[in-house]
Order: sequence, then structure tokens, then C-alpha cells
Amino acid sequence: MLKEFLAVRQVEGEGTRRWFFDEFFDLIVWYKNNKTISGFQLCYDKQHNERALTWYADSGYTHDRIDPGETPGEPKRTPILVQDGLFDNITIAGRFKQESAGIAPEISKFVYEKLLLSADAATIITQQ
Repeated sequence: MLKEFLAVRQVEGEGTRRWFFDEFFDLIVWYKNNKTISGFQLCYDKQHNERALTWYADSGYTHDRIDPGETPGEPKRTPILVQDGLFDNITIAGRFKQESAGIAPEISKFVYEKLLLSADAATIITQQ
């Protein structure tokens, strides 16, 4: 079940950001100064093959794999996003709906609907 991390760093001059997490998901939500959601990043499958779906109001969707920056025998590097192709929106949206039942309904509903709509953006996701 997603819980909110309350000690989120806020950057002056940017809108507010909120962060929710559990063992499977990390959800970061960005707001415009007028409190409307301007974007979000949903990281999922954190324990096995972490990936991230990112949506911004002004540019749409991207889907990436998270390269953890770990190579045996070398120092750990900073994790980075790497293109990852198609997003299984139905499976992830279903799990998100269950895990987000305890967070603000306006956030969970907004993200859930965007996850379902991401199927319409599949060609965009794979081409970026």
C-alpha cells in the first residue's frame, strides 16, 4: 500500500512535489504553482527490473528502464534512465489502483486514468 514520504525536498521557484512509495512503486507527483498536476513519474518493479513511466502535461509520456549503475568489480555509479519500449499499462494500472487506495483520491484517480491512456501513446513511448 502506497504511503507518502513527507520529507520531500522542494526546489524554490518550482511547483510542489509529493512522493509516495511501497515495495513495488515509487510515485513522484509534480504540481504547478496553482496546485494542478503538471506531471508524474511512476517507478515500478523496484526489486527486480525497475522501470519508470513519466508523464508531463506539456510533453506526454516516456517509458524507461532504470539502469542501477552497478557493474561487478566497479564502484557504483548514479542510476540513469534508459529507453525501454512498450509499457504494460493494464497490468501496472490494475496493481496501482489496488496499492493507491490509501492516498488522496484526486491523485490516485488522475494517475490511474493516465496509466490507462498511455496505451494510446504506445508509439510515442517506443520512439522516444
